[in-house]
Amino acid sequence: MNVRIFLTSEAPMLDECAALMARSDPWKTLNRTFQDCRDSLQGVFREVYVAQQNRDIIGLFVLQMQGTFAGYLQSICIAPEMREMGVGTQMIRYAEEYVFKTSPNFFLCVSGFNKRALKLYQSLGYEEVGVLKNFVANGMDEILMRKTMSSWNDFKTQSN
Repeated sequence: MNVRIFLTSEAPMLDECAALMARSDPWKTLNRTFQDCRDSLQGVFREVYVAQQNRDIIGLFVLQMQGTFAGYLQSICIAPEMREMGVGTQMIRYAEEYVFKTSPNFFLCVSGFNKRALKLYQSLGYEEVGVLKNFVANGMDEILMRKTMSSWNDFKTQSN
């Protein structure tokens, strides 16, 4: 599948991304509005990447590359009609390649009810680190997951 992935900060494109999120799960189930989704795409430490096929946005992901959890995948969204077609795997691999240049760890959260996404992350080598109870909404947990290449000490030694 011919998918182009690129960094964006263009307001109209971010609006389109927020609309995609707001009409998709898990954001619908978590009662996240368009404005909630739009707000989640902004901030100095957030990098928003778009997956585009032809001129259509078919997915997006948001990385946070600063702080203790540098290399945190804040969100990933694939258009419902494009799911189960390898787009999510392609986007995650793209993000991993970028993150693992500067950090030995890649973190993400997945909603406990999102079994398909959990299965995908496990198949890509992610392991559960912990559960964040009632994190986004009461009665709904987020599972914190990590994929690691090495400890920070070993990574720093190899990077020098």
